[in-house]
This record gives sequence, C-alpha cells and structure tokens, in this order.
Amino acid sequence: MELTLLGTGAPDGLPRPECPCAACAAARGPGARAATALLVDGALLLDLTPGAGFAAARAGHSLGGVRQVLLTHPHDGPAVELPAGLPQAGRVPDGRELTLISGHRVRAVPMDAPGTGYEVVGPEGARLLYLPRAAAPAGLPERVAEPYDMVVGDVVGRPDAVARLRAAGAVGPATGIVAVHLDHDAPPGAELERRLAAAGARAVPDGTTLVVGGDAAAPAVPRRTLVTGGARSGKSVEAERRLETFPEVVYVATGGDREGDAEWAARVGLHRERRPAVWRTEETCELAELLAADGPPLLIDCLSLWLTDAMDRVGAWDDAVWAGGGEAALRERTGELVAAVRATRRTVVAVTNETGSGVVPATAAGRRFRDELGRLTAAVAGECEQVLLVVAGQVLTLRG
Repeated sequence: MELTLLGTGAPDGLPRPECPCAACAAARGPGARAATALLVDGALLLDLTPGAGFAAARAGHSLGGVRQVLLTHPHDGPAVELPAGLPQAGRVPDGRELTLISGHRVRAVPMDAPGTGYEVVGPEGARLLYLPRAAAPAGLPERVAEPYDMVVGDVVGRPDAVARLRAAGAVGPATGIVAVHLDHDAPPGAELERRLAAAGARAVPDGTTLVVGGDAAAPAVPRRTLVTGGARSGKSVEAERRLETFPEVVYVATGGDREGDAEWAARVGLHRERRPAVWRTEETCELAELLAADGPPLLIDCLSLWLTDAMDRVGAWDDAVWAGGGEAALRERTGELVAAVRATRRTVVAVTNETGSGVVPATAAGRRFRDELGRLTAAVAGECEQVLLVVAGQVLTLRG
C-alpha cells in the first residue's frame, strides 16, 4: 500500500501566516509544511486541504482516481473548495466500516478528542492507522491481535497516543511511526528529528511517498542515554520527554523525600506534575538492583544525588576517612553502578549534573565531590549509546 503525504502540518500550515516566532522563521524550503492530508494508493484521500490537487501534482500523483474523501474533523483552517471530479467529502461514524471499489477497507476509530481516526487495510493486507490532530485512540482493547504496519499521527502534541498503542500491542518494533500535524510548537530542523527518534518516530517532507509495510521503520531508540547539563538547564524535562511515548516507565528518584524540607518537596511536586500519571516512582539509591532486573524503561534522576548518598555511606566527606579507605570503598560502589549500566537489558535514561565549569569549591570535600562526579559521569557516558548535553534548554548530541 502506497501512502503519499500531501501535507504534514497543522491546519494553518507551517510557517503560519504573519507569525514572527523562531520556528516559523526557520520553516522554509523542505521545512515548510502544508496542512496534513494523506493520499492512499491514489484511491483514498484522508483530509481535504487547500491546494490538494497541486500538492498531488508536485508529488507526481493525480487525484483523478480518488474514490473516497474522508475527513477526520470539522475543518477549522482556511476555506477549502472541493476539486472538480472528487466525490463529496465526509466523516464516517465511529466503528463503521467501508469497503472501497479499489479493495481498501476503512474503519472509523473513536478518539478521546473531537475527531475520527481511520484504520485502512490495503488489498494486500498492509495496515495503516491515521490519527487526527491532538487526539489519541479511545477504548483500545487490552491487547490487539497484531500491530499496525504504520501509524501516522500527532506524535509531538499527543505522545501518549503512541504510548497507548504500544501498551495494547498496536505499535510494535516493526511499526513505522510518522509525525504529522506539525505546528510551530514543534522544534525546527535537526532538533525535531532527534526528539522524534527518541520515540521511534520520524517526520518527512511534504510530498513524500512511503510504502506501508515495506518502508523502513525509524532507527531503533537508543537503549541507554545519559543527559547532562547545568542547573535548571532543562535536562530533566529532556529526559522525561525521551520516554513519554512508552506505556510504562519507572521513575527512579535518588534524592529521597527529605522530610521537613518544604523547598525540596516543592521541587519533587513539580517533577511529579510533569510526568504521566501512569509512571511509577521508586525512591531509592539501589540502582544496580533495578538495572539488573527485567522490566519497563528506567528514568534515573539523578546520578549526582546518587553519588551524594554513596559518599555519605562511606564517609567520603571526611579527609581522614577518605584517606583511610573511604576512597577505595567509593570506587567499589561506583564501579558496581557502571558495571550494572553496562550489563543492563532495560531501556535507561539517566540524568546527571555537569559540574567543574565554574567556581572551584572552597572546601576539600566540595572539590572531592566535583571530581568524583566528573569521573562517574564520564564512566557512565562510556557505557551509553547516546549522550546529550543540555544548555539553556537546547540539546547538543555528544554521542549517538
């Protein structure tokens, strides 16, 4: 089954008319996107957008063979005229199935927001799911019979839609995930590619033709990722974002609850509000045990607090204890952690703090912590497929 993306943007397109934002300013050439519309095998048009006929012609196709035009939602963009020769556009009631003369079977899939999704099965059995903007499937069964060959939807705006589909088995390792409905809230250029790759997804330019069931899926998600950066740089947000399309995540908080510390409680509260409600939290510094066990992805936040606990345990803050065996004890504990990261089979995203680029700590204990954190971060980074540095909310890829 051949799928041509006539447009991949939001209803107003990208760049938005008269919008001065940085994303719109950067959306030029291949980065410009018309409103999302899909042409399936030249016979089925999903969503009708301005200039659909010209978009098809630029992609080397004609709308002359279209036998059905289906809409996912009431049109709220610029006025659209139905091109001559096309059948009247309409929406299908949830759950209803259509069989086209071309041999395609279409089923309307209910959403959790206004709109209709469409499951399309081609004559040869390839399976496509198209989701409307800002929507996710509603009422999915606990487990579906088989995954889709391709899912096209609002990955940036509704990453939880992919998580739901993964949880039900509707998205598997071989499912191609394509992001559409892209607006100016999506990062431009390489940053968009990087963010989508973390979800196992990709974006393509307008006019791209893909083979459903035959096109290569997005590159595999890195299994181990280290995110480093300074204070309030956005590193925790970046780490959380990398796992937001997964249905189960264990959030490992290494800082504990710090009873009586209101400021710390407020920080923890902000983190919890950002995270999906289905994520589970473990407050522990026994990271080696978690890494050795099977289970869903781990988000470890953060290694600097883990090191603080490790130094507490061996008395490393005291000069005499450090010289009398504390250093060796700490090396043993950090070595166990690094070995566990190397051996783990779980997907892991770990956060650490970048230190040592500013003022030299005034005390020997402070300098010791700075040095040991640098060593630990470097050792863990050496075991990760991807290493990211976050500066001023911007992500730089150091490895991967």
